[in-house]
Amino acid sequence: MSSKRAMKQAQKQAYAKHRSNITSSRFEIKKKLLTKNKEKKNNKT
Repeated sequence: MSSKRAMKQAQKQAYAKHRSNITSSRFEIKKKLLTKNKEKKNNKT
């Protein structure tokens, strides 16, 4: 494999990892918010 092709592939992999980190962190934040909201609702009743 040529070095240009290897660099291109490495960049694609790095970008894919970056995107998956963004989406997973977004889901983690949503989960935290949902659990906080549920706790607040449970405390009210």
